[in-house]
Amino acid sequence: MIMQMKVYNQSGEEAGTIELPERVFGVQWNPDLVHQVVTRLSANRRAGTAHTKERGDVRGGGKKPWRQKGTGRARHGSIRSPIWKGGGVTHGPRNVKVYEKKINKKMARNALWAVLSAKARDGEILVLDSVQFPDAKTKSAGAMFKRFSAKPEFSRIGKGKGARVALPAKDDTARRALRNLPYAGVDEARNLNAYEVLQYKYIVFPKQA
Repeated sequence: MIMQMKVYNQSGEEAGTIELPERVFGVQWNPDLVHQVVTRLSANRRAGTAHTKERGDVRGGGKKPWRQKGTGRARHGSIRSPIWKGGGVTHGPRNVKVYEKKINKKMARNALWAVLSAKARDGEILVLDSVQFPDAKTKSAGAMFKRFSAKPEFSRIGKGKGARVALPAKDDTARRALRNLPYAGVDEARNLNAYEVLQYKYIVFPKQA
């Protein structure tokens, strides 16, 4: 099945059609694969900086608070015991834990294609003839999205996480124009993954990408 999609220019006008590759945009939805890949990608983004001190990490407590017997009080060996105020933390988060999980390249690729195919079927792929902002102004990029948000099929492109622009190659002027828009993200198409695609309502592809 060949999928035809409209191509627009940056003014919001139709500029022809494009034939999308079936192996990327005609893949059947696979929820188990997508869930597995997305949860692993999410885990790989964890900084793992939360850290608590155990009793051996807390300063002080080298001396026994009081003698073992004869005081009438409970026996204690250190004021840095977890049951003491200011003592160590039991079973708290430690920054030595590694959350990273392996993702096979084939799994990551197939999950990305499944997500892109679902977005294509739902009308959430926007193809432009080009994405160029010679002045590198955020105002120019915002005006482009405003024109598309007036169309019913792209009404949410300027809200929330509305659009992820996938550039065909490194383009510093386009990146500068897009990066400060709160509802838009920008990256090269080769860096797309299932996690990032699912964060945005629409994926914007220049025709070359």
